[in-house]
Amino acid sequence: MKFQVGDKVLVRHSNEEGEVVDIINDKMVMVEVKGVRFPAYSDQIDFPYFKRFTEKKPAKKNVEMPRQEPPQARKISGQPGIQLSFFPVFDKDVFEDEVVDYYKIYLVNQTPLELNFGYWLRLGGVTDMELSSNIHAFSDFYLQNLSQEKLNDNPRLDFDFSLVTPVAGKVEHFEVSHKVKPKQVFQKTEELQKRQEASFSYPLFDTFPDAPYQESLDLSRLGNAGFKIYDAGKARQHIEPARSVIDLHAEKLIDRPERLTPEEILALQLSTFEKYFELAVLHHQPTLVVIHGVGTGRLRDEIHEILHTKKEVKSFVNQYLPAYGYGATEVFFR
Repeated sequence: MKFQVGDKVLVRHSNEEGEVVDIINDKMVMVEVKGVRFPAYSDQIDFPYFKRFTEKKPAKKNVEMPRQEPPQARKISGQPGIQLSFFPVFDKDVFEDEVVDYYKIYLVNQTPLELNFGYWLRLGGVTDMELSSNIHAFSDFYLQNLSQEKLNDNPRLDFDFSLVTPVAGKVEHFEVSHKVKPKQVFQKTEELQKRQEASFSYPLFDTFPDAPYQESLDLSRLGNAGFKIYDAGKARQHIEPARSVIDLHAEKLIDRPERLTPEEILALQLSTFEKYFELAVLHHQPTLVVIHGVGTGRLRDEIHEILHTKKEVKSFVNQYLPAYGYGATEVFFR
């Protein structure tokens, strides 16, 4: 439990500040806001200092707007692999306090390979910008400016990479995502100020992935012996379609769910989740949203335990979404 009695907190869904007045258990606390007390899960509240840091400051007068740079590539040095570099651009508000105005984002290629890439910035799940280009070996590429205000819109940076010159043994293309976590960006910005550095980076991947090994088999003998041989490349067209969102509420899965015991309903929900998780993997989906509701949190916890064991999962998050509140978990695949 990261909260203690007396901590000032921010209620995420209402954006109101309050205070922790009691610890209910390891997942819930009692919060008081403007004299009203109510229980809250620990993932429904946060510390308020990041909100205070990112609150829009009073408008500045006679300030020249930053020049938007065109996409370009240039030689750089840094850690090996493919990374995202964030360069905070500081300004002063009307109180002469130094604040971050926006972040310049660069794609950094510290590999000997020239890459094509598609880039999408998604805010709250909606595409805000997209770009297609290529990046030379051992160089970087300016992507865009990301304003401080947009950090509150759950920004996610999606990429689809491919080799300009195909290399034997490498995959044809590779998808990777980076979800910007505002609190982490805030902390990294403070650290680089203390170290008097210009930027901080996030790794996307170390090396362009190898293609999976495929052992070649001589199937002519099986064909001559009368066995029917199928084209595995066409197998996906016979697979049931995947879903990007699955709703595990009992009434969505079966008629008259009241006929089942709670344990039977939970088993049905988990088997449905497993089914559509596997379909998402087979269809190479980048993400999957699982609607589990809030309730007691048991179904959510069971799903999170399963996700921890899945090698196909890059990350997952249970955060407030306008459409589902805190009752959904978003899964990101490798």
